[in-house]
Amino acid sequence: MWGSSPFYSSIASLMGMVALTLTASLHELTPPACNGQAHCEQPNAWQKLVLYSGLGLLVIGSGGLRPCNIAFGANQFDTTTEKGRAQLDSFCNWCYFLFTLALIVALTGVVYIQTNISWVLGVAIPAGCFALSILIFLLGRKLYVRVKPQGSTFGDIMKVIVASFRKFSTRTSGQSLYDAPLIGQESEQMLAHTERFKFLDKAALIVDPDELDSSGNPRTGWRLCSVQQVEQLKCVISLFPVWVSGIGAFIGMQQMPSFGTFQAIQTNRKIGNNFEMPPAWIGLIPIISLSIWIIIYESMYIPWIKKRKNDETGRLTMETRFRVGIVMSILCMVVAGLTEMKRRQSALENRSFRSPITVALLVPQFALAGLIEAFTAIALLELLTTQWPKSMRTFAGAAFFLSLSIASYGTSIIITIVKKVTSLNGNTSWLGGKDLNKNRLDYYYYIIAALGILKLFFEFIARHFLSDVDGHDRSRIPSTCDEEKQ
Repeated sequence: MWGSSPFYSSIASLMGMVALTLTASLHELTPPACNGQAHCEQPNAWQKLVLYSGLGLLVIGSGGLRPCNIAFGANQFDTTTEKGRAQLDSFCNWCYFLFTLALIVALTGVVYIQTNISWVLGVAIPAGCFALSILIFLLGRKLYVRVKPQGSTFGDIMKVIVASFRKFSTRTSGQSLYDAPLIGQESEQMLAHTERFKFLDKAALIVDPDELDSSGNPRTGWRLCSVQQVEQLKCVISLFPVWVSGIGAFIGMQQMPSFGTFQAIQTNRKIGNNFEMPPAWIGLIPIISLSIWIIIYESMYIPWIKKRKNDETGRLTMETRFRVGIVMSILCMVVAGLTEMKRRQSALENRSFRSPITVALLVPQFALAGLIEAFTAIALLELLTTQWPKSMRTFAGAAFFLSLSIASYGTSIIITIVKKVTSLNGNTSWLGGKDLNKNRLDYYYYIIAALGILKLFFEFIARHFLSDVDGHDRSRIPSTCDEEKQ
């Protein structure tokens, strides 16, 4: 119904936004104001229930909307034509561009309304925008291409793994493979059998005729899988090294919203005589640099390369984009470390909490963080979306956002380790506290940069898979993961 997952996820998110708006606007759903009292009245169980229900609906909606939105959008392009493939390549870039525009509006206009005009209005406006977006989505419901669901990708992966181990001692030579017939839309997504990861082929081996019922279907999917299910798992395994290298680059990208903002707090943020820039505004720099790169890349670079080199697509190869992204992550950390060293030194020399140097000195490191996202994040999103079959595009979107989450958790683990190691024997920890002048944040940045060098070596391992994706003719995407049977 109307692209079921995006629609229902949007409804869940809208209900969450409405619940948060109600908690902000209705006095019955908020505890009384403190008014300087020493012990403020806490919210009751009913008020907490409404608040947590709203937040829970937002989480459920986001969990379904983010991966499904990308998959649903990608399904609108006909990848059997050159025009459709070229449009799909650009889709990820422009999708990311619109996402950054929304962030700019949210971090400036909406935050200003919440802070200076009305908190209720600042929460109600996003809810209204969400309702409007659902209405616009429904207006085009008769035009959408809807791919029929084909079961659970996670379930198929587990079945292949279990069936492969159950037939561990079986030889593959001389045995026939179960290749279930596909009809309709399914036949357009048929994957060719490949010779890589041959151990997994055992899951599709017909060892005993009794494994099939009278209709020719497996009696149990945990013992006999189809070639299509096996090839789907091969697709996931083949891109796993690339996915891991992307996570490594994201770790560098995620340092700026936290420690970078702390740096901005302890710098001179005055612009002119009467205005002081809020520290959070420095977070707009990566978004702006990302947006500028997308516009230059799609509107200027690609047309220029097409014309100058007679290239059908004019796009940078996946290998190039990943490598540039990793180099950017290293450079970002080195620049951030040098900047922090200068900021800290000037603050200590002036014996002040804030350094007298201008906040503009932080712009290069934040701009580089935006370019990490431009090269690595969009490339990974495009890679997963285009190289896995249509039936796995929702899985691809989930894998992309999972990589961002893992990078965030990885950052927390690194911070914890650095804190514990550097505070041994009574030494002052490099991180922690409320004053960066007492820390050695620059040393921490250098550690992340050193890890980035290791990621670059790992990229050389993953480059084999990127080379397979790029091929000689990038427009045809000649990956074995998306190859149709002739």
